[in-house]
Amino acid sequence: MQRESMEFDVVIVGAGPAGLATACRLAQLAQEQDQELMICVVEKGSEVGAHILSGAVFETRALDELFPDWKTLGAPLNTAVKDDQIFYFKNAESATRLPNFMVPKTFHNKGNYITSIGNLSRWLAEQAEGMGVEIFPGFPAADVIIEDGKVAGVITGDMGIDAQGEKKDGYEPGMELRAKYTVFAEGCRGHLGKRLQAEFDLAEDASPQHYAIGFKEIWDVPAEQHDEGMVVHSTGWPLSKDATGGGYLYHAEDGQVYVGLIVDLNYANPYLNPFQEFQRFKTHPEIAKVLSKGKRVTYGARAITKGGFYSLPKMTMPGGVLVGCNAGTLNFAKIKGNHTAMKSGMLAAESLFEALSAGESQTELTQFTEHFKASWLYEELYRSRNFGPAVHKFGTWLGGAYNTLDQNWFGGKLPFTIKDETADYKCTGKAVSYEPIDYPKPDNKLTFDRLSSVYLSNTNHAEDQPCHLKLKDADIPLEVNLPEYAEPAQRYCPAGVYEVVEEEGKAVFKINAQNCIHCKTCDIKDPSQNITWVTPEGTGGPNYPNM
Repeated sequence: MQRESMEFDVVIVGAGPAGLATACRLAQLAQEQDQELMICVVEKGSEVGAHILSGAVFETRALDELFPDWKTLGAPLNTAVKDDQIFYFKNAESATRLPNFMVPKTFHNKGNYITSIGNLSRWLAEQAEGMGVEIFPGFPAADVIIEDGKVAGVITGDMGIDAQGEKKDGYEPGMELRAKYTVFAEGCRGHLGKRLQAEFDLAEDASPQHYAIGFKEIWDVPAEQHDEGMVVHSTGWPLSKDATGGGYLYHAEDGQVYVGLIVDLNYANPYLNPFQEFQRFKTHPEIAKVLSKGKRVTYGARAITKGGFYSLPKMTMPGGVLVGCNAGTLNFAKIKGNHTAMKSGMLAAESLFEALSAGESQTELTQFTEHFKASWLYEELYRSRNFGPAVHKFGTWLGGAYNTLDQNWFGGKLPFTIKDETADYKCTGKAVSYEPIDYPKPDNKLTFDRLSSVYLSNTNHAEDQPCHLKLKDADIPLEVNLPEYAEPAQRYCPAGVYEVVEEEGKAVFKINAQNCIHCKTCDIKDPSQNITWVTPEGTGGPNYPNM
């Protein structure tokens, strides 16, 4: 099939903080040196920000470097953090506020801002376009062009294919976007990044990557229950028994709060339902007192790359570079990845500009590795290198104690190496060793079901298209995962995509791909590693307004 082709100097996959910071910095450098560069950003969401979900308390360090005058330029950072509160939830009723000496200082947020990263991405896109960057939303990068062992660009997804793989009326083949260099900024568990790591053995010297699933809801709350600028984090209940993770409640502007729960995906109990744990979290008195009498506005969930320093893959290959959460640059010691993602993109831009100025094309960006190791990003990730592995290996309390000692008194320089070499999916235990968890029914005031929640995410896919959730072996869900693990896909998916139903007296594994909110949890947590997430038709998925 002959495809249309377009040529660029640089193609960037993903219009999140990492990809847009790459585009902006590259365009700045070109303007400073009076050079003309063709820079293209492709984004699978219907618009920039449509697929962006983050807590978020934002550290401005990278933005300060990229746009020192961001306040004058109108960046949507309006709510400065005024105070932090960190609680230990002992059970469903009680909570103890932890004193500062018991909390890693990386958790403190003075100088940071509560904001929507979706809206910040939209603002970054405006800055990029103002400098001549071309941004194409609704065009998923479906495949990588690899020629002679080099990345030569990407192919956007075909439009107009039915569920059986046949061409419909109005079929349009995807385009080849060819580039001297391609930047992969897809976010957590990017499907092209996953392929490139396998193709070029990028992770052969790294520990397995580790992940969490993060939930978020935005609520409008009464004025007397709102405290703009307050940041609340919690540990303990409801995850104290079966999983590690923690909750958050951020008092944003305009009478809104952001509430969420992060559940590490190395949990063992296959009956655990992260969505239901999030619903339980909201019933704790410390959370319910803020949400009661309020109204839930929107809902979403997204996997989080949290393995840290030891899980970082090699980020470069001939013609390409991984940046941001596609590489795993999040600093979980801070529960923050947006400033680190942006910095990784800016370092990539500087490396790309050096290569392009030297007339190079599709070479390996060895200078990126050098710039990365000389940057504050490397130092920050190195100082928090043991944070996640310590919690995974020693649990919330002992791991937390180590991290508090390491971060507060030794600045992340204790001379120990703690690694977690077990992939999250391998931690899933056999169903026979556990009892099913009886979760309460939703009250539709604080707690809700998955389908009504997905409705608030504005998720939509064209129904008559190939399923973008690919099974390597269609028999595994019922023949392996159901008897051995009680088919946990029914529970770990935050959107109710996977079901085991009875049809004509037989069990059937059903995939409701229409509900998919692109969180990638199934690609990560499936105990048989049988599910592969690929891009659906363009513009499909959630349409988050300001997450």
